[in-house]
Amino acid sequence: MAEISINGTPRTNFGKGASRRDRKAGLVPAVIYGHGAKPQHVSLPAKEMGTALKTSNVLLDINFDGKVELTLPKSVTKHPITGILEHVDLLIVRRGEKVTVEVPVHTIGEHDRDGILEHVNNSIEVEVEATSIPQFLELSIEGMAANTSKYASDVALPAGMKLISDPHMLVAHLSEKSTVVEETPVAAAADGGAAPAADAAPAADNK
Repeated sequence: MAEISINGTPRTNFGKGASRRDRKAGLVPAVIYGHGAKPQHVSLPAKEMGTALKTSNVLLDINFDGKVELTLPKSVTKHPITGILEHVDLLIVRRGEKVTVEVPVHTIGEHDRDGILEHVNNSIEVEVEATSIPQFLELSIEGMAANTSKYASDVALPAGMKLISDPHMLVAHLSEKSTVVEETPVAAAADGGAAPAADAAPAADNK
């Protein structure tokens, strides 16, 4: 599992104005909490944080105020339009302890080509040692037949990991390809002319 060290600085000013100044300076406000400790407010380099957060369930060693806290990102807030990091919540973890996290699920293998694979849930919740969180878990769909499903209980879990999600939670479904046939338009009359209306009045007899 990835573990990245990032240097931060304690935050003493709060509010929207202080957060705006942080972001203008290339920093992102963050709060570190957990294990009964008083919440600690820090400013972290936004570029480094953005790169680190691209890795699922990354562990972060936050260096600030003469100490280091081992943390796990729990909540990330981004601007809805620009995508710029606005705030990060970091949970303190201890080596050897177990935590509950969402882990992405990747499918492997070849399924029946007559079906269309639908990813219903892209991750499952598990309990695992904080320093052993995998970046992803694998779900085999080898030989999966059309109109069948795979569930959370089908995901392969490493030793020591416990499934927290409902075992019957749907993860992937292989639906059948559509067999609908489009109707062919009615052909025009053989002579190319339009067929007369059934209720058309007969032509007047000119005598």
